[in-house]
Amino acid sequence: MTSRRLVLLATVALPIAAQAQRPARQPLLIPGKTTLFQRVILRPGATLHAQPGAPQGTPIAGFTVAHVYARRDGWIEIGRDADGRTEGWVRDDRAIDWRHTMIGAFTNPAGRERTMFLRDEPALRELLAAPDMEQQATALRASAGQAGSPVVALEPETFVDIQRNFYLLPILGAETIQRRDGTQMRALEVISAPAELRQAPQQADPARLRDFRGAVVFVIDSTISMQAHIDATREAIRRIIARIGDTAVRDNFRFGMVAYRADISSRPQLEYVTRLVASPDLSQPPAAILPALATVRAATVPTERFDEDAIAGLRVAIDQVDWSGFGGRYVVLITDAGALDATDPKSQTRLGIAEIKALAEARGIALFAIHLLTPEGRANHAHARAQYTELTRAGAAGSLYFPVEGGTPPAFGQVVNNLTNALFRSVADTVGRPIGGVEPARTPAAERIAQQVQIVSTAMRLAYLGREGGTTAPDVVRSFTTDRDLRDPTVAALDVRVLLTRNQLSDLSQALTRILDAGLAGRSDPRSFFGQLRAAFAATARDPARLGNLARVGQALGEYLDGLPYQSQVMELSEQEWLAMGAAAQRELINGIETKLRLYQEFAARPDLWVTLDGRPGGEAFFPVPLEQLP
Repeated sequence: MTSRRLVLLATVALPIAAQAQRPARQPLLIPGKTTLFQRVILRPGATLHAQPGAPQGTPIAGFTVAHVYARRDGWIEIGRDADGRTEGWVRDDRAIDWRHTMIGAFTNPAGRERTMFLRDEPALRELLAAPDMEQQATALRASAGQAGSPVVALEPETFVDIQRNFYLLPILGAETIQRRDGTQMRALEVISAPAELRQAPQQADPARLRDFRGAVVFVIDSTISMQAHIDATREAIRRIIARIGDTAVRDNFRFGMVAYRADISSRPQLEYVTRLVASPDLSQPPAAILPALATVRAATVPTERFDEDAIAGLRVAIDQVDWSGFGGRYVVLITDAGALDATDPKSQTRLGIAEIKALAEARGIALFAIHLLTPEGRANHAHARAQYTELTRAGAAGSLYFPVEGGTPPAFGQVVNNLTNALFRSVADTVGRPIGGVEPARTPAAERIAQQVQIVSTAMRLAYLGREGGTTAPDVVRSFTTDRDLRDPTVAALDVRVLLTRNQLSDLSQALTRILDAGLAGRSDPRSFFGQLRAAFAATARDPARLGNLARVGQALGEYLDGLPYQSQVMELSEQEWLAMGAAAQRELINGIETKLRLYQEFAARPDLWVTLDGRPGGEAFFPVPLEQLP
């Protein structure tokens, strides 16, 4: 027996029945629900029949997802959409109920162990409860492919990127398990299958790495205090470009730069909030960027406050740079100040750290931060450190946050040189064309940067090979796994996401808007908050009586959030808890809701990130929302 590769759930269309169907019908509702339709995943070997018990049937691709329109005598009537059109009948035992549209999405495997899929639930539970879990996991992984092994499949070696090559790894059930050491891990029951009825592709040829290209975009604070650091950044770029020269790597590495300041409404002398100085451009030689960089100068007037609009600068780098030609995608923030919060009226984007991080992850971009700890910013250091530590968390690499004590130009120059050299070396090594003359890591700080860059670059390389090779997931029908790395449970191996339709995301946004309005209206009298909620939701609810006794906020949100395996401060909030929170905590919760709303607006505005289950234009579209981004 050989170890099977992980392959992904089919996203194929059902055949259309010959008979015309009336478009007025609706799928069956899940028992006890008023808005959620029944969905099933069809097993391999299912056949489609015109009527229950009809002898002749048409084969259907296994693992197709369909709505259920009727159940009769052990048969179900199915249709791929909720628009009333049905295709025919299949035997009930050839379908698996998919109550929650939860899916798993692999994180990049760089720096962690490959996910294992086990044959039965007791084996997983025993493993997660074991005090020597890491050792047992190592032994199990070694047994993969052997007769009688409880391991039925392993995650692919290269990265399967759900944002660029959508796949389904449906989660049929999930339970949070707490280990004795306090760490929490989700036990997941999943199914997966080939994305297409064809021979699965071979792993990408490593020779393809010769075409791997990397780009580093510096997002630099260009306020009044930053001229020496702008000069040092420009010099680091110039030095690398000089090393590239006419070498074989000249076609594989490019730089870009974004400059940012702060709101100019009251201080027009600041000139701009953001400025795209130069994009990494493969059509031009590397040195073509230098004249544009020479135009960057620090502002001549100070900003209103110490924090500046770093998130606006990051958004320009994420959205306005064409990253499509680059496998290595790196953005380096350079600043001596914190970032304006999402609730700040001077923020151009009104997005927070978590939201801009989510947008970068969706584009496959790694974020770094070099924070200048200048004496002038001493009161701001802790606040900014917390922001940028969170912004730059990158799985097994840890936080890509590099503070510069004192913030002096020489100390900064050393850090930016170490980071730039490490990123350049990683691309040169990836393409198999190392360049001499690039300063190696000689200090503990430089070695730490090099090690973290190596993990991040490995992640970029695995993602690139996965895209180039069309990597799919293990050929598993039904199995059990966990969302955490078994070697280091603090590292995520699978992100749990919920597929929300446009209507569901719109409904969720409208519900949060009502909660936000009630919270703002109740600022002077917090006791009125739940009364405002009951009135607002009763006016629009299908079942106003159900909300008349609103006991917790979650009752006012969509049914698709009920029963999901995550803890939510908003969903479980009761009237007593709201009143006990105090004004500061209430304000923080309302601000968090407002920030979530803006993120959902970003999701809705990005058609390239929405998916259909069968790839049809015009089919029902879904957005795979991470659990952590739900309210």
